[in-house]
Amino acid sequence: MSSTATPAARRLRLFPTLAGYQRGWLGADLIAGLSAGAVVIPQAMAYATIANLPVQLGLYTCMVPMLVYAMLGGSRAMSVSTTSTIATLTATTLVSAGVAAGSDDPVPDLIALTLMVGLILLIARAAKLGSLVENISQATIVGIQIGVGATVAVGQLPKLLGETSNPTGEGFFSSIAAALEALPSAHAATVLLSVASITAMFLMKAFLKKVPAPLVVVAAGILLVAFTGIDEQGVELIAAVPQGFPPFELPTFANVVPMLPGACAIAIMAFLESAAVARGIRRPGEPQIDSNQELFATGAANTVGSFFQVLPAAGGFSQSAVNQGAGARTQLSTLVTIVLAVLVALFLGPVLSLLPQATLASLVFVAVVGLIDFGALVRFWRISHNDFWIAIATAVVGLTAGLLLAVAVGLIATMIVILRELNRVRLHVDDTRDDGAGGAVLPLRLLGPMYTANVLAYENAVLDAVRTHPHTTTVALELSRLDVVSVTILDALADLDRELADQGVELRLAAVPEAGAEMSRRGRWFRGLEEADRVYPTLEAAVAGPVG
Repeated sequence: MSSTATPAARRLRLFPTLAGYQRGWLGADLIAGLSAGAVVIPQAMAYATIANLPVQLGLYTCMVPMLVYAMLGGSRAMSVSTTSTIATLTATTLVSAGVAAGSDDPVPDLIALTLMVGLILLIARAAKLGSLVENISQATIVGIQIGVGATVAVGQLPKLLGETSNPTGEGFFSSIAAALEALPSAHAATVLLSVASITAMFLMKAFLKKVPAPLVVVAAGILLVAFTGIDEQGVELIAAVPQGFPPFELPTFANVVPMLPGACAIAIMAFLESAAVARGIRRPGEPQIDSNQELFATGAANTVGSFFQVLPAAGGFSQSAVNQGAGARTQLSTLVTIVLAVLVALFLGPVLSLLPQATLASLVFVAVVGLIDFGALVRFWRISHNDFWIAIATAVVGLTAGLLLAVAVGLIATMIVILRELNRVRLHVDDTRDDGAGGAVLPLRLLGPMYTANVLAYENAVLDAVRTHPHTTTVALELSRLDVVSVTILDALADLDRELADQGVELRLAAVPEAGAEMSRRGRWFRGLEEADRVYPTLEAAVAGPVG
């Protein structure tokens, strides 16, 4: 495709980040792909355990979804697999739908869930809802992440103590109860391994930032089992990891209805996380991130990936940050990560089966503790109390009533704030001008959009302004923001015209955008206003009135 292709055409071609690839980028992409793989592969396997699913499903999530995103996505360095938030919502959804308790094989239901997430995202893309979804506030995301972080961190405690239960999907307080029950029977060797693993990862994050801490800890755990036999002392290992590619499998639709609310919540969070990561790691000079393109790429990654036994996928910040920090220039680095995941699946299954359960739980614990961002709460309180209380309410609901309800509460709270902000009347009242006939012209400017929900408030605000300027004989109303017109808006403006006329005041409209004027001409009232020369190109012209 030539360089003269339209923007729309460029968005539709495969591997858009490889356009204009330079040979000098190859070494950086190779190193970045290996570095990101060292983080994302063990992390994805660990996140699968959050949802109480086999670890190989996390490994599979590092293959097909990553490939599809690399083919369609616009971020040069974003790494797409599962995340702690998505894995936790997956666990909650499966538990609430009765899958975890009532199914010996949850994989067909997981396939259905991931497929539903992908289809919801693709439907949102078809409706061009990318920018609408982004209206969800940062406070909502922070609140959900605090709920996720606290729930999952507590949920890992039994495994860190030597138990095999995983109560994450059952809620925060169930996780605390499980941890307290496990405390008297804590296994000393497992506790020591857990403490050592967690301490090592925190130290590496603090002082050896370029070292792939998850890979180091996983390798150390496997070596301990291989050469010291600590598993013979009662340290539990993960279930055996099968070798080979993920088999193609069809979903079951038996639990689609109970899983639908969870699928919607996962889809929203998947897009929000992906969009936030893509924008956060974008370098100056790189193409802008297109919200609808990201919707399509994330939706396609989940839709296609669902048939290969993957968890719902989204852009992950930690592996994406590693990918970019190692010098990734394009999605070729992701292809390198995929090749690494394939090699692990083909050849390292028996080796991975030596991994202690506590080591994997340590990876999850360290990852999710980072989601509990008290600094963000302090910042919200300092800047916006509304954001602070939205975050707190979302977090509290997540910890008490469940994460799915927390997502709903956060969305509702955000929408209320948005609607309240949109409904604010922004009317600038200028000084009256002498009309040359003993009266006064009152210039008014709308500084915000007028739409169905706030048009009555604007009508009342105009009438109030006239009442506070008793000598007004003409109102010159600038409508430069009236790009979209509804019947309700036209009826309200016509009613305003009649109200003013009853008071002996003439209404003149100014600076009506052509799009709004074209729609307004479909109504008799606006055409009559134009025929009476009461529609002017500028506010100044409306104040001056008819010429001659």
